Amino acid sequence: MKLALEEARAARDLGEVPIGAVVVSGSGEILARAGNRTLALHDPTAHAELLAIREACARLGSERLMDCDLYVTLEPCAMCAAAISFARIRRLYFGAPDPKGGAVEHGSRFFAQPTCHHAPEVIGGLEESDTAELLREFFTARR
Repeated sequence: MKLALEEARAARDLGEVPIGAVVVSGSGEILARAGNRTLALHDPTAHAELLAIREACARLGSERLMDCDLYVTLEPCAMCAAAISFARIRRLYFGAPDPKGGAVEHGSRFFAQPTCHHAPEVIGGLEESDTAELLREFFTARR
């Protein structure tokens, strides 16, 4: 989660919403890391999770990340939860919950839906205070 926080801070420094993600293989190898890049790429789908998943898949030459874990600083939205499911991520670790936009423990609870083909093991609350504070500071400064 420390590396995901580094990515979130790097995103913040670029004016992006400070969210970071890291994909780790079953053997502990870091396959990909990314921060939000929606502004830089002019792409509303350029969330940290999607960028990291895309990079890890490209690196492995597969659309599946079955033995991989994803660390992300904020509870994923519905779009990212769907990508996590489609990629067959083994475990999802996230920092701060997102009552407004999250879709794992809040909102649609994507992985609990009968239409979800794969649900990863979910562990929330890692580095929660640090990840929440980073987001709070970012949005306070923008107001």
